Amino acid sequence: MACPLLLVILGATSVLSPAVADARGKHRTLAYPEGTTVLTRPAKLSRWAFVEHRAFARERPSYRSKAVARLRLQTSEYTDEIALVLEEWRDPKGRLWARVRLPIRPNGSTGWVRRGALGNYRRVRTWLKISRRHTEAVLRRGGKVVFRTRLGIGRSYWPTPRGQFYIRSRVAGFNSPVYGPIAFGTNARSPVLTDWPGGGMIGIHGTNEPSLIPGRISHGCIRMRNHRIRRLARLMPVGTPLTIR
Repeated sequence: MACPLLLVILGATSVLSPAVADARGKHRTLAYPEGTTVLTRPAKLSRWAFVEHRAFARERPSYRSKAVARLRLQTSEYTDEIALVLEEWRDPKGRLWARVRLPIRPNGSTGWVRRGALGNYRRVRTWLKISRRHTEAVLRRGGKVVFRTRLGIGRSYWPTPRGQFYIRSRVAGFNSPVYGPIAFGTNARSPVLTDWPGGGMIGIHGTNEPSLIPGRISHGCIRMRNHRIRRLARLMPVGTPLTIR
């Protein structure tokens, strides 16, 4: 069954323009300027912000640098767009730039945006780690484990992607019981379902087939039993860094 975050609402606008990748489809490793201030350390403290103004994300913190994506104000699920902020840097003219994770292909892409495009920084001390090998999720807060559960993940031919991501949105009130009571959107994308509406966004959601958990059962999304995702929703805010291994 398809994941709701993999299906874009009809008429929704694409969130970002295509990413820039090398010939192998890998995200580029960019040279970052000296003097950057690290703002996100998943094991300790992370920062995120609402996108308040449409803006281009660039390879480097300069208006002359190539644009790799365009931030918009809403996601394809019509939730307010947010960005996980990794670093800050002030250029020689005193302009402040922020490096953010991007919800585009290839997974792992980041870009620099003007600080003024983002709202006030919000702080989170949570960090969600997902093990594909053990089909398990662990939520930490300030280094302490506060939640643990077994999962359903993508089948071998529709794999759940590995990498560093973040919790981008929270959605509830589905008409179908397939997705359970709550879903979290992430900035991860399916590595194989590239032609799906919405670009194959990966979500974390409930299920109407709890007996299949744990296992490799989905199109790439992460499924939890409904009572467990309700518990997670009480503990995990949007903006939480997400590691999938």
